[in-house]
Amino acid sequence: MQTPQVTILQVDDEDGGQRLDNFLMRHLKGVPKTHIYRIIRSGEVRINKGRVSAERRLEAGDQVRVPPVRTSSAADARAQMVQAGGGGGSFAPAREFPVLLEDDHLLAIDKPAGTAVHGGSGVSFGVIEQLRMARPQARTLELVHRLDRETSGILLVAKKRSALKKLQEQFRDRATGKTYLALVAGQWPQGLKVLDKPLHKYLLPDGERRVAVVDPAHPDAMPALSLVRVARANAAYSLLEVTIKTGRTHQIRVHLADQGMPIVGDDKYGRFELNKSLQRAGASIALRRMFLHAWRLQFRHPGTGEPVLLQAPLPPELASFLDHAIPSTT
Repeated sequence: MQTPQVTILQVDDEDGGQRLDNFLMRHLKGVPKTHIYRIIRSGEVRINKGRVSAERRLEAGDQVRVPPVRTSSAADARAQMVQAGGGGGSFAPAREFPVLLEDDHLLAIDKPAGTAVHGGSGVSFGVIEQLRMARPQARTLELVHRLDRETSGILLVAKKRSALKKLQEQFRDRATGKTYLALVAGQWPQGLKVLDKPLHKYLLPDGERRVAVVDPAHPDAMPALSLVRVARANAAYSLLEVTIKTGRTHQIRVHLADQGMPIVGDDKYGRFELNKSLQRAGASIALRRMFLHAWRLQFRHPGTGEPVLLQAPLPPELASFLDHAIPSTT
């Protein structure tokens, strides 16, 4: 058992700007959230000797007094597993993912298709919860951006709060270069390079999220810009490089579908009969997932400011199908 005692935690630059409750949850992993809020409300937690609320934002140099709390190793492990799984008693199994780049500031991984980036909306856990379980000593692991569950490819995780802020600013200011590989059925028009119709998010009766192209005058229209380049094609299929200048939900999927050429394997906006026939195809040529891959990402390193270019190769199942659909001429 851990011996309970008063602890004084010094807030450094990395924790500056963080809410008190989130700060304590990270430092007291074996303590239930309800107890953390209780000791804050009771005044047992103090910042610079003064009483504060859970929403108080910390500043570098603050001293946080934490009262005696008792945890056991077993309780600590259980709390960490529940926390990683998003609550509700779900356990997130520890898992590492293929690493494209890692240093003290960030981790870039190659996310597999079929894995959510985080828990929620019926998903008990995702990439970030599994990484936190695999790296229990990591001080910070936070998603910089998102990928659809069905999409594979480059995903950035910040290892410092300062890195998270700088990287998210780049995404928000559209200072990054994000290019995806998408396969569509048919010949994409060579002259169609700019897709800029606004998008609108809505929910189906069962609560499932969908996105549609709408008129610019629509009250909830969101600007969206996708740039398309044909990388490889024949009469039956076109492999597209799609660079997005905005990060709207399902943006590429909806923009391509609006042109009558949805992504092959897309179960929300695609050609369902074609998808079924490809799933039933022979083992060597079957496609059982959406052909959308976050292929290339350009940004400035949050620590050095130097330009970084990452590239994730097509997963084997997509590369094999592509070679069958559009045989290489070389």
